[in-house]
Amino acid sequence: MNQKIVLHYQDGSIVKGRSNDFFPNKAQFHLQPTDGTERRVVNVADLKGVFTVRTFEGDPHNRSRQDVDRAGLGRKIKVTFKDGEVVVGYTSGYSPNRPAFFVFPADPNSNTERIFVVAAATASVEFL
Repeated sequence: MNQKIVLHYQDGSIVKGRSNDFFPNKAQFHLQPTDGTERRVVNVADLKGVFTVRTFEGDPHNRSRQDVDRAGLGRKIKVTFKDGEVVVGYTSGYSPNRPAFFVFPADPNSNTERIFVVAAATASVEFL
């Protein structure tokens, strides 16, 4: 599967690309950046999150709604990253002991389909 992903690094950089070997239990995977640069190895430990997206362009005017109730995606959660970004969504895989977990955005119309959150990049995680 060739996933469209946007990598958010803990240093603040962002790289868009595709991967066919990203798996949540692997410490590394490969990314083919959209800017035409060479395929590269990505270390999950360097990331804040892996955002699986519908399109690379997104909608800069869209402000995702956080008040949407979605069934079947787990418990509602608020993730605050160390850089101040806040994500509200749903998870069924969060545990304080795990190094990472998935969050599905609260807004079903969001360009982001899901986020693989690296726990080391979070300042706080709370259930809503």
